[in-house]
Amino acid sequence: MKKVGLTGGIGSGKSTVAGMLARRGFVVVDADEIARGIMEPGSPVLDEVARAFGADLIDADGALNRRELARRAFASDAATARLNAITHPAIRAESERRFAAAEAAGERAVMYDMPLLVDLGLDKAMDLTVVVDVDVDERVRRLVDTRGLDEADARARIAQQVDDAARLAAADVVIDNNGPLEALAPQVDALVRHINGL
Repeated sequence: MKKVGLTGGIGSGKSTVAGMLARRGFVVVDADEIARGIMEPGSPVLDEVARAFGADLIDADGALNRRELARRAFASDAATARLNAITHPAIRAESERRFAAAEAAGERAVMYDMPLLVDLGLDKAMDLTVVVDVDVDERVRRLVDTRGLDEADARARIAQQVDDAARLAAADVVIDNNGPLEALAPQVDALVRHINGL
C-alpha cells in the first residue's frame, strides 16, 4: 500500500483537497481529526495538556477550550514544542493503527492529511509528498475571513510552522491553491492519475 502525505501551511486549503480525494475513493487519515479525538473529555492526553498549559483550559463539562490552548501553545517555539511532545506520540500511534487497517482492507493507497508532515520529518516515510501551496498573505486573509482569527494570531500560527520554502523542497507534487476553488479539481484529478500510476 502506498502512503501519500498531504500537507500545507495553515489556511492553505489542504483539508479541501483531502475532501476531494476522499470523494474520489481514497481513504484519508486526518491527523487534525485524530488530534481532536485524543483530547476528548477525560482522556489522558487532555489531562497532560491541562497540567502543562493550565487547568482553566477545561470547562465544567470537561471539554477543552481549543482556541485558548492554541493562543498559549503558539505563543512561542518552546510552548509549541511542549504541546507537540504531549500530543504527537498519541497522534502517531492512532495514525499507524489506521494505516494498518487500510492495508488490511486491501487499499492501494492511503492519504495522510498531516499539517506538520514536513516539520516533523514524516514526509520521509511517505511514498509521495503532496504540498498544497498558497501565498502567506492569502492564507492570512483566509484565516481572518473564514476562521475569525485576528491578523496577528494568524501570522503567529503560520510562523510556528516550517516555512514554505522548506515545505516545497520536500514536495513531489505541488497543488497551487492561490486561485478559485474550481481551479483545484483539475489538479486533484492529475494527482489521482499520478497516484494510480505509482
